[in-house]
Amino acid sequence: MKLTLVTGLTGLLLLVTIVELLRRRQLREKYGMLWLAVLLIIIPLSLFPRLLDNVAGVFGVVSGVSLVLFLGIVFLLLVCVHLSWEVSALEEETRTLAEDFALLRAEVDADRAARTESARDELVSHDG
Repeated sequence: MKLTLVTGLTGLLLLVTIVELLRRRQLREKYGMLWLAVLLIIIPLSLFPRLLDNVAGVFGVVSGVSLVLFLGIVFLLLVCVHLSWEVSALEEETRTLAEDFALLRAEVDADRAARTESARDELVSHDG
């Protein structure tokens, strides 16, 4: 009974945290919806632990705890793969932006050098 209460309260606390992060725009909606979906599964299962055993039996798993651990590991692996994909895309975008910035900087430096040279030429022509 005590574990059920702790698990339920933890789920509710996480729900409040996710909603607050979404409200403050500190968590993107696509990730927030994912975590909310997970919590909508976890909270009822934590409040009704026998339901978890019934779900485990449907999948042919002996213990509900084993099913939760397996699904948790699979979920975390999928999150890791997705985040790796996101990081790879961001690295590519960062590289492209750095290259564009370097080209723009070279162009600005060339324009600045050309203006400096023309200003010198103008001074020399006025003096000479």
